[in-house]
Amino acid sequence: MSTYESTRNRVETYFDRTATRTWERLTSDAPVSGIRATVRAGRDRMRDLLIAQLPDDLRGARVLDAGCGTGALAFELALSGADVVGVDVSPQLIDIAEKRQPEHVAGSLTFKSGDMLDPALGDFDYIIGMDSMIYYDAADITRILGDIAPRLREKMVFTVAPRTPLLMMMWRAGKLFPRSDRSPTMVPHSATRLAKALPTGTLRKIERVNSGFYISEALEYRP
Repeated sequence: MSTYESTRNRVETYFDRTATRTWERLTSDAPVSGIRATVRAGRDRMRDLLIAQLPDDLRGARVLDAGCGTGALAFELALSGADVVGVDVSPQLIDIAEKRQPEHVAGSLTFKSGDMLDPALGDFDYIIGMDSMIYYDAADITRILGDIAPRLREKMVFTVAPRTPLLMMMWRAGKLFPRSDRSPTMVPHSATRLAKALPTGTLRKIERVNSGFYISEALEYRP
């Protein structure tokens, strides 16, 4: 099994067996602890940043929300007129997204449990991957972008864990002291190195969001 499939399976197991309720609460309006509040605030800022990279009027555009979780980003895209497919490896998170789905949206909204690389999902004008690729190494991210490129008409915006001293220290500690009950380990990346590794297309930095215990960097890929 490749590292991509093994990592994807670890992420699915974690969210379906360990973190579903935590994630459901974090992505709601329910009160959360101070640490989780910083994560919620950071994710809200990142979601707004990624959406801002797409046109304001998305009528007629087909958009893939890759790693849609409980659906917050997909809802906003559909309300803006996009035809949205939200896909996530976790069936339980998809169940939550379907229950939260607004009754009326300007575009269309479909949720699926599965792999974001599944060619059966079809072609897209835009793809957003918010914190869905943070567990993959550079070879996997290169593969993901390469597999998606033939089905991408405009661009993909996504996030990675940036290569900072703190995150590198945490990553090395995780490698030294693995725990089976802990979430999959984020893999810090240099956007410059990722760009050089791409066989085709261009990659550019958008912005970094740092909010307490949340840190993530937005990137734009054009095939």
